[in-house]
Amino acid sequence: MAVEPESRTRVAELIAALSLATDLGMGQPMEQALRTCLLATRAGAELGLAGDDLSDVYYLALLRFIGCTGDAHEEAARVGGDEIAFYAGMAPLVNAEMSQVMGHMLRHYAEDRAPLTRARLLLAAFADGTRGVKRSLAIHCEVAQILGSQLGLRDTIGQGVGHVFERWDGKGLPGELAGDAIAVAARVVLVARDVEVFHRLGGWATAVDCLRQRRGKAYDPTVADIFISEGERWVAQLDDGSAWDAALDAEPEPQLWMRTSRLADRLRAFASFADLKSPYTIGHSTGVAELAAGAARAAGLGADVADGLRRAALVHDLGRVGIPNGIWDKQGSLTMSEWERVRLHPYLTERILSHCGPLRQLAPLAGAHHERVDGSGYHRGSAGAQLPIEHRILAASDAYQAMTQPRPHRPAFRPVDAASELRREVEDGRLDHAAVHAVLEAAGQTSEAQRYAWPAGLTTREVEVLRLVCHGSSNRMMADELSLAVKTVGRHVENIYNKIGVSSRAAAALFAMEHDLLR
Repeated sequence: MAVEPESRTRVAELIAALSLATDLGMGQPMEQALRTCLLATRAGAELGLAGDDLSDVYYLALLRFIGCTGDAHEEAARVGGDEIAFYAGMAPLVNAEMSQVMGHMLRHYAEDRAPLTRARLLLAAFADGTRGVKRSLAIHCEVAQILGSQLGLRDTIGQGVGHVFERWDGKGLPGELAGDAIAVAARVVLVARDVEVFHRLGGWATAVDCLRQRRGKAYDPTVADIFISEGERWVAQLDDGSAWDAALDAEPEPQLWMRTSRLADRLRAFASFADLKSPYTIGHSTGVAELAAGAARAAGLGADVADGLRRAALVHDLGRVGIPNGIWDKQGSLTMSEWERVRLHPYLTERILSHCGPLRQLAPLAGAHHERVDGSGYHRGSAGAQLPIEHRILAASDAYQAMTQPRPHRPAFRPVDAASELRREVEDGRLDHAAVHAVLEAAGQTSEAQRYAWPAGLTTREVEVLRLVCHGSSNRMMADELSLAVKTVGRHVENIYNKIGVSSRAAAALFAMEHDLLR
């Protein structure tokens, strides 16, 4: 009897979907990274690049900002709450002269804040100089390398993220490279993104003016000349049909494929990317995934339904990336307009997934994680028979997991209290009885067993400290929580970072999520 060949999934489709989320996180229209990818790949081919070199251009263009969630919490605090609006305003100025950057900041930095608050934030930014930006770039690069590895991409993609803000003249950031020392993929992608931004904002005349001004300064002259010569034709082609389809068609040979049976492993990187958005959501998506899959088994729904729920749960919060951290991390009550933005995030998740063939069937389920049986949920307001049992399980799993994690406005619920709250939701008609019963059964089955050996040689105390680090606690806060001296906590943090081989909170959080250390 012939054995059916195992199905395969194209890696480019998954990465393209993730690029839509990075567009949201950077305040750009969806498909901005796809359009950049098309321009960069065409320029790379014109330069004579092929094989792995051209593939690096292709994937770096898609994932240039994959590290954008790694320090979103810190960036929001630094710029007054809306890091997405800040990134959007800075998009044309990334490779500009310092005088242009300073002028923009004087006019627009934290412009929606009260005058005294704005003045304080602006003074702090000027006093910090380039130090904060360098810290941010280091975090983006470290996170990109880890997530790129989890996605099965070559190390050169993550390394390239560290080069994309360098300038040809050596005056970029972090300012360690110049000229040909900058990876060729980064040199091409840097110019391609600027061409996409300026053409979208002002047409080809604006784009070519930028190319000429920055040639030999920010831009490799050879790359700039290719765009000056051929770019007008390339940008005109961007409007011919779907950027999604065109970008997939443009992937250099050999195309990257993976076994479909490994899809959930790759989607863990999606979950980590989304959960890094806030220290309050570290480990949320993976926690929901395990709860939902366990609940499906407890409800007797079978392995296929459990696998589908796990995959949907891993990607259910991608849309979070499109909402500013000033909202997610706000300690007080949300305003009506802030709530309206929060209510958008399941919709954004659904739209991202709906473009991607391998993930399209997950879109309606993932987008329903805040729906309620009585129709009071969002974003569709579906009710009753409109919500299959899988939707009800995901909603209950998301609610339980969120309750058992700290949020800016409250501490974490004890599991017994979270269970009581879910039962109250059933009594009030918002959550489904059978779904809640299955979720609570799954939660009872996943209580933490005694560990005899933690990964990377961590001690139990170090795991306790790591959990607090992941949630953004300062050394003083951790010392108070664990009844330790601040210096002792500092030594623990240093030992943890050395043992697991990272240098930032974001990378430590990725390690903790990967090794399931947060539950």
